[in-house]
Amino acid sequence: MRNRLSIFSKIVVTTVLLLIPILLLYSYSNRIASSVVEKQVRSSNLNQLTFLMNQMDSIIENLSVFPVIISYDPYIREFISGTGESLKAQARVTEKLSLQSVSSAWSNDLTIELPVAKKILSSNIYVNGAATRPEERPIRTTWTYDQDRSRGYPVGTFIREITEPANSNAYNDLTAMFQVRFPVQNMSDMLDIHKKENRSDPFFYHPNEETIPNSTLSSATAESIIRAVLNDASGSSGQQTISIDREKYLVSYVKSRQLGWYLVDYVPVERIVSPIMTARNWFYCSIALLLMMSIVAAFLLYRNVQIPLHKMIRGVQRMKDGDLSWRINYKAKSEFDDLIRHYNEMAEQIQRLIEDVYTEKLRSRDATLKQLQSQINPHFLYNSLFFIINSAMMDDREAVISMTENLAEFYRYTTKVENQQVTVADELNLVRHYLAIHHLRMGRLAYIINVSETMLSEPISRLILQPLVENAIVHGIEPRIGGGMIGITGEQGDQYNRIHVTDNGVGMKDAELDQLRERLAQKDSSTDELGSGIRNVHQRLRYQYGEGSGLSFRNAPDGGLIVTATWTRNCGGVDSE
Repeated sequence: MRNRLSIFSKIVVTTVLLLIPILLLYSYSNRIASSVVEKQVRSSNLNQLTFLMNQMDSIIENLSVFPVIISYDPYIREFISGTGESLKAQARVTEKLSLQSVSSAWSNDLTIELPVAKKILSSNIYVNGAATRPEERPIRTTWTYDQDRSRGYPVGTFIREITEPANSNAYNDLTAMFQVRFPVQNMSDMLDIHKKENRSDPFFYHPNEETIPNSTLSSATAESIIRAVLNDASGSSGQQTISIDREKYLVSYVKSRQLGWYLVDYVPVERIVSPIMTARNWFYCSIALLLMMSIVAAFLLYRNVQIPLHKMIRGVQRMKDGDLSWRINYKAKSEFDDLIRHYNEMAEQIQRLIEDVYTEKLRSRDATLKQLQSQINPHFLYNSLFFIINSAMMDDREAVISMTENLAEFYRYTTKVENQQVTVADELNLVRHYLAIHHLRMGRLAYIINVSETMLSEPISRLILQPLVENAIVHGIEPRIGGGMIGITGEQGDQYNRIHVTDNGVGMKDAELDQLRERLAQKDSSTDELGSGIRNVHQRLRYQYGEGSGLSFRNAPDGGLIVTATWTRNCGGVDSE
């Protein structure tokens, strides 16, 4: 019964058991949703990057055609053949180059170099009309990264050239060279647009060239990504998750078909799953709020139901333990107030009734104890007085004095009937006087007393040990031929005290011991060969100290009888005399 859960505990456990499946299901679904969304975001990021790269490749591919277009223009062909070398024809060619250049979405420069005529015509006003300078370099038939210094400062550009004749490799042997050039700023501008729309941080990378960044690229982060991903990159596209400064990033890259450069973009993984994290946090907040409301409800139930019940159960338990003075001092401010008030009234009535009965029982017990004590004293007095008379008749003065002193001490002790509780030491002193009297009377009685010092202070009722010694002398030692020996020893346990009175007298047979125990257990107070003293001692021990207390008998190993008086410990202190 004590191990059962309280109502409050059951409510809390039920609430937790209801919330656990919800949390587990949501955690599982949230993990699945996060995985799906992350895959979709990864795919979306790579698709957007591929789309941007395709846009750039389309523009660059369109620019690749410009040298071919201008090489087939009739006015330009006429100018190259030498039939239109007038200023008017040169202006017309420049105009053609400018018109073709502005037809692209990207800023670019179209240039015609005539090594033989040592002339340059270009849509770039900074180089238009300049004379060519002989130079020995490979013809850049594919897009090549270079530095353009025509404006007075270096500008990163990509250049592509076609020649006439087409298969010529020596610059000075060329009839004409058609060149298209665009600055990398075009690419940076598109990176900025992509960054603004997608909140990412893209850049272009080539292992042999400088990185082409957007306007706000973090160079340190870009370097970490290059070391972790791009140095070992293979294929036209890919994705990888890396950690930089304890933060995870999703890195996507796509290789340009036209330039051979990698378009790289990276996004913090936390940003990818932030919507799910927000939804998860709101759900956890809802669960926490629900849990708090459940705890408040359980607390109200505990306060209004559990506490009053606990108080009443405690009151009943205290009453069960015998504490009838306990009252429930608690205001429940509910229907429990009436129940508690009625309980207190009931406890008060029971206490008053039991106190009345107990008082009457104590009075009856005292009367019974005094009556039992008066039954013990006369038998010994008669024998002692006869001994004194005989000693006086024989003029044995010392025996008379010794007997009288011991007898006086004996009766001084036994006549104090108002104090029923003494110590073991007091009882043993009485026994010594009693044994000394018998030693004088019989002359062949020896005795030994061995009781520990700790046991001497234990409380015991009056005249418990003397009747046992008397019984050993009368029924054990006196019928025996020759001398006799009586031993008194003590034994203490956690709950009981025991005094063993051992004699080496005639003893008793087992059948006689069984009959003795049966007669001792009977409530009939009629006398038998036991005498009223032994029965009275047994009844007093049982009556005073409760279950487990009383007398027990067994034969001694060397003959005689062992009588053991047992009483419970700590049943009350010793009254002062």
